[in-house]
Amino acid sequence: MNCNQFNSISLEEVLLSLGHHPTKQNEKEAWYLNPFASESQASFKLDKRINAWYLHSEGLGGNNTDFMKKYLNTSVNEVLDWADKQNFSSFHQQQQIKKPEPNYKIDEILNLQNLNLKQYLKGRALSPKVYDYIKEVRFTIGSKKLYAIGFENLSGGFEVRNAFYKGSLLKKDVSIIDLSINGQNISNIQDRDVKGVAVFEGFMDALSFIELQKSFAGDILVMNSIALLNKSLEHLKNYPDIHLFLDNDTAGIKCRSEIIRSFPEAKDHSGIYSNHKDLNEFLIHRMKNNLSNKAAEQSEKFPVQDKQEVRDQGQEIKRSNGFKRKR
Repeated sequence: MNCNQFNSISLEEVLLSLGHHPTKQNEKEAWYLNPFASESQASFKLDKRINAWYLHSEGLGGNNTDFMKKYLNTSVNEVLDWADKQNFSSFHQQQQIKKPEPNYKIDEILNLQNLNLKQYLKGRALSPKVYDYIKEVRFTIGSKKLYAIGFENLSGGFEVRNAFYKGSLLKKDVSIIDLSINGQNISNIQDRDVKGVAVFEGFMDALSFIELQKSFAGDILVMNSIALLNKSLEHLKNYPDIHLFLDNDTAGIKCRSEIIRSFPEAKDHSGIYSNHKDLNEFLIHRMKNNLSNKAAEQSEKFPVQDKQEVRDQGQEIKRSNGFKRKR
């Protein structure tokens, strides 16, 4: 094994093989306690998108080889000798590697009840209007009992989030929600007459769309991870009208370009919230600035923005008008 081969292995798997587990994670990054020294707060960040690490407490980082050189306090050759003796599934793809048992269990799945979770949603500018589309998931990690908002995917897994925790449980997959049947997760859309779909990276943005829209009756597709782009593209083949509400960051822009490359007629609505990272941030901004009811009622299909944003993007909102394509 050479350096390029070793650096192509998932660092998440390398850390797991050494007995290190994340204290929190999402689809883009994971945080660990310092693998090189004792600490009480996680300062070791793994960027899953580029498979690189950075240790904030010491101000250094790098790739897999850099990590193991420091971890083993040895040379590159000895690191590669060590790596060659491991059985990394992401390198030896022809071998069937038994996955480690998850260190959690789901205890209960309920309709949303917890007042802390409701308060968390309120802080994200989300009202009881979205409650039908989520669950309250109670689960145990190690010996710790937790509860979180759960958003179900097509494989029966959940994206979970509360004020202190963000992660996923069970199998990772995309989510597709039919707004016309009040939040039901779809397993087979081929039997329905579907006209449009709104696409989001994460479920908080999808819930923000539900909060804001008044008459969209198509489907919502939530990718739940940029890594599920190809699977999302397969689902999008079922829709004649595609409306994109992806993040205004580098990853979101790249993802948006890939979708439009496959579906040139897909409509990008990110201009509506161009001054914000994503749709939920736009919604929170709107709530905090106390926009008047009159301003909120000016669009039946999608909310108007503050005055500056209206000047900048008024035409964009008019064109979207319920996401109906001009004939």
